[in-house]
Amino acid sequence: MNSQPKYKVDVFVAEKPRKVPKEVVGELKGAVSSKMMSRMKKESVNCPVVKKEVAFLVCFACPSFLRRVKGVVDCLGEKPPPAEWLD
Repeated sequence: MNSQPKYKVDVFVAEKPRKVPKEVVGELKGAVSSKMMSRMKKESVNCPVVKKEVAFLVCFACPSFLRRVKGVVDCLGEKPPPAEWLD
């Protein structure tokens, strides 16, 4: 598995928060504190894989997500998030 990021994507606070599917929230519930989850629900990224703005939690649960450091996501750019997670 290649762990070198193909894309570096900025995280930003969206004017209008994107809808996050319940299965994504359920998947991350044990891994992320509720306070952190609440903050991340208000953030978005311009996904280079699907070529549109997606909620950060969708990006965080995506198979191509590598890491987030200081508001920048390292993305492998290989697999997109499942289509049912995208609105």
